[in-house]
Amino acid sequence: MSTKLYLGTRKGLLQAVRGDNGWEITRLSFLGVSVPMLLPDKRDGMLYAAVEHGHFGTKFHASADDGLTWEERTCPAYPPKPDDAPEVLNFVNQQPIPWDLKKIWALETGGADGELWCGTLPGGLFHSTNRGASWQLVESLWNDPGRAKWMGGGADWPGIHTILVDPRDKRRLLLAVSCGGVWESRDNGDTWKNIGEGIRADYCPPEQAYDPGGQDAHRIAWSAADPDTIWMQHHNGIFHSTDSGLKWREIDNANPSSFGFAVVMHPRDPQTAWFVPGIKDELRVACDGALCVMRTRDGGKTFEPLRNGLPQQHAYHLVYRHCLDVTGDGRTLAFGSTTGSVWISEDGGDHWQRLSADLPPVYCVRFG
Repeated sequence: MSTKLYLGTRKGLLQAVRGDNGWEITRLSFLGVSVPMLLPDKRDGMLYAAVEHGHFGTKFHASADDGLTWEERTCPAYPPKPDDAPEVLNFVNQQPIPWDLKKIWALETGGADGELWCGTLPGGLFHSTNRGASWQLVESLWNDPGRAKWMGGGADWPGIHTILVDPRDKRRLLLAVSCGGVWESRDNGDTWKNIGEGIRADYCPPEQAYDPGGQDAHRIAWSAADPDTIWMQHHNGIFHSTDSGLKWREIDNANPSSFGFAVVMHPRDPQTAWFVPGIKDELRVACDGALCVMRTRDGGKTFEPLRNGLPQQHAYHLVYRHCLDVTGDGRTLAFGSTTGSVWISEDGGDHWQRLSADLPPVYCVRFG
């Protein structure tokens, strides 16, 4: 079981540890500054944080002593737009998609020592081979003609929010884009393919509903024990794949709801996954004002709402896509809400305890 928990919030990065008397918050970094994404690198103990300053934009920091001190490093930057590069219009607002960083929305480790991947708004993927000392835009994806279908969903611009690196072959990457579907590379980002047969977008005209390039994949997750099995929390439902994301099956028996943002899978049991459901897109609150985490332990045949320890009256929490995490043994889970509460379970979700109800809105939850 991990004994460290990191929280990126609207007003700083908080760290909690598991001591003899339970979990407690022990450190705060970047007070007053938004931290939309962070990454504890378990390979070498480095801690990375993206921070958003109101006047100075996004910065990227690294810590070699678990957040005690921080060093500013190079922030991913888009190259100047060539004069002959065609404009790509964002379908939602009909504005050209900008060539400048709006948000760091995903950070993951790669296969080589010091290798990092970074997903951003407005849709650029960046690659570092030196622990964030420098970054390169992955032009093979940025210049792919399929990117012309990408559009902003809840955000103004399209964004890469999920980067999965295959533990069997770390040259295989899977990205999820909101809105732009699922993209696969098998050569460490040199080439890309938009995959996702069977994913349905009911916000599109019927003839475009199954276009894999227009899907609003809120989050995807796979199990380290079986990366061919993948769960997707989509804008209008939950989808399941057992063939590496090529084909997907829509789930119609989620209980209490198939709407939400977050999903994680059990690292050792590909039959088990957890979600945090809400009512629907227009009502982004807990179903019936009663908060629950939803779990399947049989590959989606059944779902059970887990409520023990969670508020069951007048609870209006929403849990963003990066705000649910599980430890490597699949026993300890944590999630944080837009209304500043964080809960932890140490028995797979059967029972929950609240770490705090007084935090800023939570943007990112990760175990160390």
